[in-house]
Amino acid sequence: MDLNGRVALVTGGGTGIGRAVCLRLAKAGAKAVVVNYSRSDKEARATAAELIVLGPEAMAHKADVSNDHEVTAMVAAVIDRYGRLDVLINNAGTTRFIAHPDLEALTDEVWDGVLKVNLKGTFYCCREAAPELRKTGGAIVNIASIAGHRATGSSIVYAVSKAGVLQLTRALAVALAPEVRVNSVSPGLVSTRWFRQFDAGAADSQESSASATTPLQVIAAPDHVAQAVMAFVENDMLTGQDVVVDGGKNILY
Repeated sequence: MDLNGRVALVTGGGTGIGRAVCLRLAKAGAKAVVVNYSRSDKEARATAAELIVLGPEAMAHKADVSNDHEVTAMVAAVIDRYGRLDVLINNAGTTRFIAHPDLEALTDEVWDGVLKVNLKGTFYCCREAAPELRKTGGAIVNIASIAGHRATGSSIVYAVSKAGVLQLTRALAVALAPEVRVNSVSPGLVSTRWFRQFDAGAADSQESSASATTPLQVIAAPDHVAQAVMAFVENDMLTGQDVVVDGGKNILY
């Protein structure tokens, strides 16, 4: 896909991986980039302003992806303003940090909260955007996680939600073909504000330990994930695929 003249929507686009993807889309020639957010208003508006300096039109749009009505309104706002939608990046996500053996902590509230954002929210966005993406021969990239492949991650519910995103990606790649391509990227540990906000000290320790046991001996930055996202956006022969971005750590036993 040549991004010149294209319009992109990035959920959770104000910070971390989402922001890095927005910047990559702008530099690749996108006509407009919509920065979705639910809580990070200041950051989303700052990212939108940064994008405008790079060349494309941009706007920050508040919407909770777990709310189907807000997703519908968001896509409608994109079409009303720009007249089209070509690229959807489903990056918005949440988690709960719960030790895997602590099954009693996985209450209905925990399950519902994580699945509503990570899995149902991704589906809502794909479903609402699909008619517009069919018109433009568009592309979807979902941000999954290595936790969807392995028995790891911040909690069982998070891992299950991301495994669901992987299967949703495959199913939608078939359901929306041939007009729309659907792929996913599965980051491992990524050094982001989102990761560090829960416990900066523990984050330092985890990053140091992980880098020492990773073939490339480095922790991914948001832009590493954005590079993989852009590869899926730009390659017209890829659909239903997932790539793991973790410096090769997943190949070790």
